[in-house]
Amino acid sequence: MHKVWLLTLGAFTLGLDAYVMAGLLPVIAADTGTRVALAGQLVTVFTLAYALCAPLVAGLLAGVRPRPLILAALAVFTLGNGLTALAPSLGALLAARIVAGAGAGVHSALSTAAAAALVPPERRGRALALVMGGMSAGTVLGVPVGVLLAEHTGWRTTLWLVTGLGAGALGGLAALLPPVPAGPAVPVRARLAALTDRAVAPVVAVSFLAAVASLGLYTYLAPVLAATGGVREVTPYLWAWGAGGVLGSVLAGPLVDRTGRVRALAGGVLLVIAAAQALLPVLAAAWLPGAVVALVAWGAAGWALQVPQQHRLLAAGAERGTVALALNNSALYLGSAAGSALGGLALAAGPSPAALPWMAAGVAALGLVVQLAAGRRSRRAARVSTLGTYEHS
Repeated sequence: MHKVWLLTLGAFTLGLDAYVMAGLLPVIAADTGTRVALAGQLVTVFTLAYALCAPLVAGLLAGVRPRPLILAALAVFTLGNGLTALAPSLGALLAARIVAGAGAGVHSALSTAAAAALVPPERRGRALALVMGGMSAGTVLGVPVGVLLAEHTGWRTTLWLVTGLGAGALGGLAALLPPVPAGPAVPVRARLAALTDRAVAPVVAVSFLAAVASLGLYTYLAPVLAATGGVREVTPYLWAWGAGGVLGSVLAGPLVDRTGRVRALAGGVLLVIAAAQALLPVLAAAWLPGAVVALVAWGAAGWALQVPQQHRLLAAGAERGTVALALNNSALYLGSAAGSALGGLALAAGPSPAALPWMAAGVAALGLVVQLAAGRRSRRAARVSTLGTYEHS
């Protein structure tokens, strides 16, 4: 398991970079002379590049040893953040975020598959939880520090911090990451089949909807809290959400390994996400400590969800596990891109930011409906298969 810890170094940096931009949007908007809704598209292009590059590279390079690809992707990610720190205009910022997102998407997909490959099957849940825990730790430890740093020395300093952490993680992985067994080469037809596989498609759809709800709302957490609770200092609330994320991602792995009830766990955390988001504006308006509780619950459930999701994909598509994981990662970040873009459009159209949590909760509830419907179809198919086996015996 100590080998997996090395992969959390890169995951920590990815988590910091992916989520710190939400806290920096007001500062970047003021510095570039634009609106927060438009600056929010920095999150959109990052996550869209992430979503598109992950399955493309995983598919084209299936069967290639992952270690050099993991290092190359982290190098591209680090370069993208350096370019972000140097960008002189909003257009250059958008281009730099595309580079960073492309590297992040490939690194995340390959490092997740590598974590699962480096441990025996009975410890797979813990290995996946460690990588997810690295990303969530990047939010709970790095994001508030990055926001505070930006407030005192400028947002570019925060991006230089991310660049330095990326370079440090790259050096550590280059020196210490052992060879990782390559997954089997997957034909193009099999890769495309994953999109329509009844064991894969519903899982990916749920991940997409959960990301629209969770990551999309997180992008605009600062204006939401300002509108609902009069919050001007968002850092403590970012800490709360991130702390919940660490708790959820760490606890989910052992729970999956111990119970094996991945479908029930996924349904439970979707319910918690929807409830916490629906209550957030009410609690923020009435009692701010209650909003902290909602943020902890939302963060914990949002990060915990991906442990059973990834576990299900690895079990359902062993012969193309890396491709299935890449599709899931793409769904996550495509959902984040859609969520941040839709949130920006909603704000630009005029509704108060206070309405965004209820919109997000509705999307999370839709994800729960898809999850329950897929489970019902799976149980029905299992009964038919069992009956058929009995009749032919």
